[in-house]
Amino acid sequence: MSTRSIARLITFAMVRMAVLIHGMWGTSAVWRNWRPLLEERGWATIADTLRYHDASADSPPAALGETSLHDYVADLETTILALPEKPVVIGHSMGGLIALLLCARGLARAGVLLTPAPPSSVIALRPSNLMAFARIQARWAWWRKPHRATLREALTYTFNTSDPVDGTTEHAGFVHESGRALLEIGMPWLDDRKAATVDPRRVTVPLLFVGAEKDRLVPPGVVRRTARQFAHVADYVEYEGQGHWVLGQPGWERVADEAETWLKGKAA
Repeated sequence: MSTRSIARLITFAMVRMAVLIHGMWGTSAVWRNWRPLLEERGWATIADTLRYHDASADSPPAALGETSLHDYVADLETTILALPEKPVVIGHSMGGLIALLLCARGLARAGVLLTPAPPSSVIALRPSNLMAFARIQARWAWWRKPHRATLREALTYTFNTSDPVDGTTEHAGFVHESGRALLEIGMPWLDDRKAATVDPRRVTVPLLFVGAEKDRLVPPGVVRRTARQFAHVADYVEYEGQGHWVLGQPGWERVADEAETWLKGKAA
């Protein structure tokens, strides 16, 4: 985020602030639906693109492959600490886990976790998400290389409840993701840096966990199990007929509307 943008937010310090965090293979563009809705309701939104995710999909930097969740969290911590007040955080998929990590650091007033990747204490392996990453993980040294879902994989696992034309358009905006981050999320027992570890006792702000009935990447049972670990601060809602892409598939408006209503009640 530019210095000018931060200065503009400071000018409107009384406006409620929301930091939006995209997921794997994404950029800030994935919030194209949610940002106008939130801003119309009085939220100033910040949607940074994660480290190295602004590179061309055709030429990902080698350093991306070894970029950690720790790096993503550190970058967002710098952004948040430059703000005039503590924001709420809204994260999707991997971004949901990053939002949870930020809440554990005391950097947010509340968190909305949309179909979030789980912390290390919740084993997320299911047949559908194993198949989603099987091709990627069949490559030697995938854990230190950038990776990107194919169109077929995206339509099958990420956009399975979206119109295929819309899913194809969304996939065209996919960039590469970190192999290191995938290992930290999918096989946390192999991560000596414990990047996906969250102590529930360190989270003291309200959390809304959003599950989706037909999610093939983070099935709702995984989200429910995560929410139970944070039951002292968490609410859970699950949407019938929805898949992983709660940011833009048919029905996203209801998810966004109810998440914003929850935020108003918890972080006003």
